[in-house]
Amino acid sequence: MWFDFVKALRRNHAIEHATVALLMAKMKARPRMVGRATDDGFYIYGDISTEAISQAAEEGLARLKHGEHDLAVSSQCGTNLAVAAVLAGLASMLTIRGKRGSNHLPNAILASLAAIALAQPLGRMAQRYLTTSSDVTTVSISEVTSKGERTRTRHKIKTLQG
Repeated sequence: MWFDFVKALRRNHAIEHATVALLMAKMKARPRMVGRATDDGFYIYGDISTEAISQAAEEGLARLKHGEHDLAVSSQCGTNLAVAAVLAGLASMLTIRGKRGSNHLPNAILASLAAIALAQPLGRMAQRYLTTSSDVTTVSISEVTSKGERTRTRHKIKTLQG
């Protein structure tokens, strides 16, 4: 059961990324939007028409199915931020552990900056192998609904894992 939950969440996360990437590419004005994957689909929050969301989700899913696996990875994903935060925290801790005084602060800052630079490729790798899955061959979109208005609109894209 747990394995099925994680598998569905990773697949929906990939479709969410593909949907947002296609919306960003097609829209002239770049609306603010946020996505969040769940085990039964994903949410897109933002002032975007339900029709545009539905079309982008269907196209994103189709393109993932046809091998465009890079759509599953996003430079704007929260996974990147989480990886950067963990690496920067660890780098700081390792730099100043057991040492007293403020003269270690520059080394901790430099170590954190190096960790953040390293986090970019590692965050993308974490997405590719841990938090998303482009293996969506058995997934279909069953329903797209919206609630709210303007910037407070919440779109729910429901998927079936088949």
